[in-house]
Amino acid sequence: MTEAPQTDEGWYVLHDFREVDWDAWRDAPERERRRAIAEGVDHLERHEALADAEEGASAVFSVLGHKADLLVLHFRPTLDALSTAERRFESTALAEYTTQPASYVSVTEVSGYVSDDYFEGNEDDIDEGLRRYIEGKLKPDIPDDEYVSFYPMSKRRGEEYNWYDLGFEERADLMSGHGDVGRKYAGRIKQVIASSVGFDDHEWGVTLFAADPADIKDIVYEMRFDEASSRYGEFGRFYVGRRFPPGDLGAYLAGESVPTSEHGGDGDHAHAGGEPAHGDHPHGGGHSGDGDHPHGDGSHHGSGDHHGEGHHDGHGGGSEDGDAADDEASIRAELADLDVYAGKPHGEDVFATVLYSEADPDELFAEVEGLRENFDHYGTHVKTAVYSGTGTDREAVVSIWETASAAETAAGFLSELPDVVARAGEESGFGTMGMFYAVKPEHREDFVGKFETVGEVLADTEGHHGTDLMVNREDENDMFIASQWASREDAMGFFRSEEFRETVEWGRDVLADRPRHVFLA
Repeated sequence: MTEAPQTDEGWYVLHDFREVDWDAWRDAPERERRRAIAEGVDHLERHEALADAEEGASAVFSVLGHKADLLVLHFRPTLDALSTAERRFESTALAEYTTQPASYVSVTEVSGYVSDDYFEGNEDDIDEGLRRYIEGKLKPDIPDDEYVSFYPMSKRRGEEYNWYDLGFEERADLMSGHGDVGRKYAGRIKQVIASSVGFDDHEWGVTLFAADPADIKDIVYEMRFDEASSRYGEFGRFYVGRRFPPGDLGAYLAGESVPTSEHGGDGDHAHAGGEPAHGDHPHGGGHSGDGDHPHGDGSHHGSGDHHGEGHHDGHGGGSEDGDAADDEASIRAELADLDVYAGKPHGEDVFATVLYSEADPDELFAEVEGLRENFDHYGTHVKTAVYSGTGTDREAVVSIWETASAAETAAGFLSELPDVVARAGEESGFGTMGMFYAVKPEHREDFVGKFETVGEVLADTEGHHGTDLMVNREDENDMFIASQWASREDAMGFFRSEEFRETVEWGRDVLADRPRHVFLA
């Protein structure tokens, strides 16, 4: 018998498709429609807020075509929790106007294609990037306000082509090639692939998310030509839709465009039946993959199992103790008051993912350069570069984006770079900075000397763990100061100091632009 890859399971997944009885809805009294909307919004908002569970994610999508009208998607730690979420919908007044034409049950997993060390218990041999990658596979989140495509699939078991007759190495090679196609869509596609072997009619359920629905079509089309799909893939029905906040349920039922925020709505006006919307809720995001899925599942460093994957929930280097959004606002305000925060040249915020690697610098740069070519396709991409430390032997890979969700999406791919040892903001204490400087060429040596002087002050500063001056490999006048602090207050204490104020005044003559503080996504 051929070798079956080991698997480890994570969260359980329910795709709950609902069809609206439009005739009954139109005929219902206004009072009953109001009640149905109110109870539907409350149900969906409570599930998105995880009022029913400590972990997981939920979201609602409009579905196009005749197969369904709504998709309610749930991730939960247990199958029982999924069952509870499904049945609670039936207790709402909205359920009286819907039927369930389809559903799909599955569970996220990581397979032996990804890492032998993971299954053999060699935790010391699993680098931090791979650890985060596996965690994202097992506990995915859902990106905000994006298009979705769902379809089930299986591996062919025909007389001529039988996936399960292939040896492990041959299957792994096919996965690797398939993953190479998927990596071309880095930043555009995020996928969650979950096993449904023994749970539903096919072997996997595939959920693709994208800001541009054409990207979904393009990746599925291109991958059909890959051997893993052309010979061994069998697919079920496809569903396509768009995410909207629960508060827009009334607008959806009234035939309005949702999300309403994109069409002049403010998320707080009356919809069909007169029930006010409840506004948006924060949504998370992540990335995940599967075992034998034809869209790729390979090793961490070369045959990844994704079309493309990402994450929302950017938090801007906030304190572990407080609310991340509040930290962003307060840091921004204080730096602005001190006249040292510029954001982008016109003042708008940008977000960065920063990962540290101990790989060979030339090898690392070649890998980053390939990813950057993909990132450059997107208007939200500001830049991605490799910075070499002057006080350490590690490199910093910095990817800057206009939105936190885009920065987190990039992080899903950057975490697969070789020898990643840490991610800024995940080290001990408060990893905030995040200070970028464009230096006038004639003052470069002066700037480096000034940094050494400031470094001496920092060495005696309470709560300071370490600071390194990182230099862009492609532009020696582009520098990034990475600081690690015990707490947010320690960091801001330094920024309020007279020494730092003097440094800022001095810098106005040697810098080509104002310093840019970038929140770490």
